[in-house]
Amino acid sequence: MANLRKIFSRIYDQYIDKIYRFIFLKVNSQEIAQDLCSETFLRGWESFKNGNKIENPQAFLYQIARNLVIDHYREKGKTKVISAEYAQVADPRINLEEKANLNSDFNMVKQALIDLKDEYQTVVIWHYLDNLSISEIARMLNKSEVATRVMLHRALKTLKNGIKQV
Repeated sequence: MANLRKIFSRIYDQYIDKIYRFIFLKVNSQEIAQDLCSETFLRGWESFKNGNKIENPQAFLYQIARNLVIDHYREKGKTKVISAEYAQVADPRINLEEKANLNSDFNMVKQALIDLKDEYQTVVIWHYLDNLSISEIARMLNKSEVATRVMLHRALKTLKNGIKQV
């Protein structure tokens, strides 16, 4: 059991930030994101310690997180699934003008993301924030690589149009 804990602890350390960020970008609350992230890893641990074979821990955890976010919105009856208040860490080296420009750009992208379909948001977050390859995303979504590329292309086109309008 101690060996299982060490292995899962490494998995936790490797993916906690990515899973949290993914969930946070889908919900409107830091507290909800923390709860759902904790639940993701709790369910992952339960499955892992029960001997279920997990070939791709990252895909497995993302799938749990996606399902929990979906369940959260089903329970709450909400329709928006991306945060309008993404927390930024201040960089003291950036002067005020640069910071204002960054915030303005970020707000435009954030507003455009809000209007994307959930699946498009997911593909953009996984590819550009979590640096997952098209093949990894395709496996996690249970889609072909071609279909995943098309989704990403459509998402980017929609984002581009949304940013122009903001």
